[in-house]
Amino acid sequence: MTDSEQGNSKVRIDKWLWAARFFKTRSLAKSAIEGGKVQLGGQKLKVSREVAPGDILRIRQGWDEREVTVIATSEQRRAAPIAQTLYEETEASVERRTRAAEARKAAGTLARPSQRPGKHERKALERLRKQFDPT
Repeated sequence: MTDSEQGNSKVRIDKWLWAARFFKTRSLAKSAIEGGKVQLGGQKLKVSREVAPGDILRIRQGWDEREVTVIATSEQRRAAPIAQTLYEETEASVERRTRAAEARKAAGTLARPSQRPGKHERKALERLRKQFDPT
């Protein structure tokens, strides 16, 4: 690979997020950036903002929030192992994500009932919804 394909040049953030395989398409990356789900140093970004090696990005995808350091830039989407060399996730970010995943997993097992609600439970749920629904 040449220096322009992967190296130290600046690249638009939407292209970099797509090349690093955080998002499947550039338009999804653009939507995430415009929605404030991608931040650089705690600041919201514009799609045309360029990233360079050494920048620290905070990327929120669904339940997960990653904090990554840009190691290299690329404008081309390559295989996943190559894409993973473009960034490095911080240790604190990895720890936060694993703790959050464990908490979601533990909460999910408690919140799910073992069966569908019967007639009486369904009516009780309807009364509860009507009580809290302002319509």
